[in-house]
Amino acid sequence: MTIPTLPLLSLSLDEQQMITALRSDLLSHRFKLGLLDSYFNGEQLVRDLGISIPPQLKTLHTVIGWPRIGVEALEQRLDLEAFRWGDGSDPSDLQEIADANDLFDEASLAHLDALTYGREYVTVGSPDEDDAPSIISFESPMDMTLAWDARLRMPLAALRECQDKWDYGLSPEERLVSLYLPNQTIQAVESSAGWVVLDRDEHNLGIVPVLRMANRQRTADRVGRSEITPEVMSITDAACRRLMGIEVASEFFGAPQRYILGASESAFQDAEGNAKSAWETYIGRVLALERDEDGNVPEVGAFTAHDPSGQTKIIDLYARIMATQLGLPPHMLGYTSDNPASADAIRSSEAMLVKKAERRIRRFSATYRDMMRLAIWVRDGEPPPKDRRIETVWRNPATPTLAAQTDAAVKLAQAGIVPADSEVLLEMAGLSEDQRRRVEADRRRARGADMVRQLTSLAATEEQPAEGVDDGAVDV
Repeated sequence: MTIPTLPLLSLSLDEQQMITALRSDLLSHRFKLGLLDSYFNGEQLVRDLGISIPPQLKTLHTVIGWPRIGVEALEQRLDLEAFRWGDGSDPSDLQEIADANDLFDEASLAHLDALTYGREYVTVGSPDEDDAPSIISFESPMDMTLAWDARLRMPLAALRECQDKWDYGLSPEERLVSLYLPNQTIQAVESSAGWVVLDRDEHNLGIVPVLRMANRQRTADRVGRSEITPEVMSITDAACRRLMGIEVASEFFGAPQRYILGASESAFQDAEGNAKSAWETYIGRVLALERDEDGNVPEVGAFTAHDPSGQTKIIDLYARIMATQLGLPPHMLGYTSDNPASADAIRSSEAMLVKKAERRIRRFSATYRDMMRLAIWVRDGEPPPKDRRIETVWRNPATPTLAAQTDAAVKLAQAGIVPADSEVLLEMAGLSEDQRRRVEADRRRARGADMVRQLTSLAATEEQPAEGVDDGAVDV
């Protein structure tokens, strides 16, 4: 006899199989993601060749933060500023959702994870209170994965496994997961007694409310790739080994080695006849040496000290190769030349970085637009009309001068290409979203003041009697 199970209290067999498959995929990627994270944080273990490093210095650890510099340099040019409707209608509803979820600050964290790990996930959930904005959160790929339909280009299911169990009062044996399905989101915990469902959010959207923000996608690889490529990791390891070699050389050859030829044994003894230590002999500023039996004075000299310039030139070579791999100007990695670069040369060296930022903005914008449509769908119970397009507003990833931006905006207005009161000119001039709102508020106040002055002037004109008209007064 089959005992029916309550769907609100336990998982179905299909749901358990889906959790098992997604968790297996999640665990299979954690090692690689952890390796990328270690390179970003400078915590990777550098393998030496076992030739030039003595056993006593095996614990010496050198760090070069080039992978972090490359990722952060690209992320710093991805500044999301606002959401707006493409038809120009009031974007206050979009702004409310963004402010309630602190999206503009959280977006920076999402971009950093996407560039480091190759992907980041965005979840949209129902609000805790009625008429409240939907809950949007960014999830690390260390904790989340999804099953992807390549033909429809949409997720089939997603899983998030909680690692911070103490935040939920769980024991080490228990495991909290969130399973995202097209019509519901399930929170369940696994213990020794089996799966127990904590909550089922039946949103009935028909789609999985999870989006993937992927970096460096290809048609055969929709998951995404990290900016910390195998080439970057290899060059980082090579530079760290070179730095380690400099450290070892400084221990052995930092001070020049001396030699004494023809000295007697008494030169290395103290007044009591005890042998001096090697350090006492070395640091002696004055060596009083007696002549030998033939009357010759012992010869004292020093070997040539170690010159690290050859090693530093190799590190500069690594810096130039790394700058090419990351698309960065060489000076960002500490490589400088004797002749300072001009402003045009600096902008030219940043061209690859700017183009990479523009491509990331295009890809990430699609994720943000879908995210906002999902948030409105969850809040209102129906998606917004397809003809109402959502736009994302970003800061210019390039670094033009303020004078050049202003000059271009002024010329467009003078030529009549763009109206003088258009918000496009403010955006071209480099003003931030907050500054553009303040300018628009100032314009409304100025228009209101002009209207008041015109009405006041019109009223004064109507009250003044016309010239030559009898006002009814009688001359006496």
